[in-house]
Amino acid sequence: MKHQEKHKIYWRKNLQYLSILLSIWFVVAFLISIVFRESFDSIQIAGFKLGFWFAQQGSIYVFIVLIFVYVYLMNKLDKSFNSDEDKG
Repeated sequence: MKHQEKHKIYWRKNLQYLSILLSIWFVVAFLISIVFRESFDSIQIAGFKLGFWFAQQGSIYVFIVLIFVYVYLMNKLDKSFNSDEDKG
């Protein structure tokens, strides 16, 4: 496979990862926290309504987890394309 073709496949996969992970964050940060907040407020965690909790903390926690997932996926992708940054 040519270098340019590998480059296109690599970036297409990277954009696919970004699209999926940012979509998850959008669902949590916008839909659960704002749009469907009243529906989720019927559920409580540690005395706090779930919609309120997601709006205040949950979306931040989800974003941090998604960062670690992205790092894991990109390291795996780099290894599959033999493009490790640690090569000297």
